[in-house]
Amino acid sequence: MADQDRIPLFTLLATHPNTAALKTGKVRSDLVDFKFADVKVSNTEFKPLVREHKYDLAELAIVTYLQAYEKGNSYVLLPATVVGRNQHHTIFYNAERGALTAGDLTGKRVGVRAYTQTTGAWVRGFLAEDHGVDPERVHWVTFEDAHVARYRDPEFAERAPQGKTIKQMLIDGELDAAILGDVQEEGPIRHLIPDHAVAAQAWAKRHGGVPINHLMVIRETIAEGQPDVVKEVYRVLKESRAAAKAVYDSGEADPLRFGVSNIRQSFDTIVDYALKQKLITERVSAGEVFERAVAILGSAAE
Repeated sequence: MADQDRIPLFTLLATHPNTAALKTGKVRSDLVDFKFADVKVSNTEFKPLVREHKYDLAELAIVTYLQAYEKGNSYVLLPATVVGRNQHHTIFYNAERGALTAGDLTGKRVGVRAYTQTTGAWVRGFLAEDHGVDPERVHWVTFEDAHVARYRDPEFAERAPQGKTIKQMLIDGELDAAILGDVQEEGPIRHLIPDHAVAAQAWAKRHGGVPINHLMVIRETIAEGQPDVVKEVYRVLKESRAAAKAVYDSGEADPLRFGVSNIRQSFDTIVDYALKQKLITERVSAGEVFERAVAILGSAAE
């Protein structure tokens, strides 16, 4: 197929080690012409993705997808993880304000970018499961609204004053802890879970692998009318992932799992967490959510 005849897909996909081969052209498709959006941080585009259906193909945080699925959405979820990671290292406290452990968070003020952030959902989940912290008894301080328009934060979450930033509020003592993501300890800012790597590895062994964060979605009309495009997208994503194999083969469970059987336990866990945290109102199964992808991809998606 000539280049001008390839099917264009307006695509939201950040440059990760596992997507670099596709984005640089090392992995190429004769069927699809990927029109990559000029976006460095993909989550800044999740809101227009789910509210305006801006993209044909995109990476999307799993909690955002679950909320969009519940409210009605125009995208089919593919069993293709493009971002996955342990989460125990993402929550911090200010050691200058005194000692603090994960079990001490009841009644405390904890900052998170958005209550609906997928990282926040995973962290609240293991805090409840492993440290007895009821999410409804923590004061969650947020800085952004949900990507899905019709979702409203629960009553135990509040918005930070305008102009405030999460890290500075932690430094100033206006927060007791904060979910900061992939940052390093700096000065008095310390990991809330000092043995986070060991704790994360143990959690992953119990839950079928490290948490999934971003999976790929494709426009529903494309899935219905052009199933060969879905198959090709899935193929090149797997090939690009394979090109970065050495980066992720660290002896831990693969954070970038493909196939429903490999994702199912992680998917069921985040659904359970999301229900308990009032992020969604009804339980959904992996079989239900991935049904259309499996119907197109067959055994490759299982």
